[in-house]
Amino acid sequence: MIGKLSGILLEKNPPQVLIDCHGVGYEVDVPMSTFYNLPALGEKLALLTHFVVREDAQILYGFATAQERSAFRQLIKISGVGPRMALGVLSGMSVADIAQAVTAQDAGRLVKIPGIGKKTAERLLLELKGKFGPDLGIAASPTSDAQADILQALVALGYSDKEAALALKALPEGVAVGEGIKLALKALAR
Repeated sequence: MIGKLSGILLEKNPPQVLIDCHGVGYEVDVPMSTFYNLPALGEKLALLTHFVVREDAQILYGFATAQERSAFRQLIKISGVGPRMALGVLSGMSVADIAQAVTAQDAGRLVKIPGIGKKTAERLLLELKGKFGPDLGIAASPTSDAQADILQALVALGYSDKEAALALKALPEGVAVGEGIKLALKALAR
């Protein structure tokens, strides 16, 4: 089992990267969240990996964080969810966003991911309930009903989950919903 690769980044062709590990080049499929945070070509890189062996292929999947790899492993345990779909989910949402959607049982957020329909989203939420959170080292956010309302309002206004979550982190503790939305919109306007 290959658990980690360290080497020099040779190529970046979404969603695949080529890593030179002491003269051996490994092709690794990565979620877009990892892809966007890759160093420049020729730089050193370390990825945690998950190795999938099928009858017709042997494929390495790489992740920047242990949480991403754990989430990937939880996703592929679900019937009907293969590595490609799991990679798509992780490309469309951060691990924290997935955990939040599972906690809130919000299928609408999962349906926005290409390839995930309503039935698949509902099955994911059902199967992942109780499996995302503390075991993946993810803090349950938002921490209050007010923060959940602010986040929902920002998403309803057209901001991405990532943008809304970043704006939410910048808010003072215990802020009221109305004031929180105003402050978040000001922060997002910058």
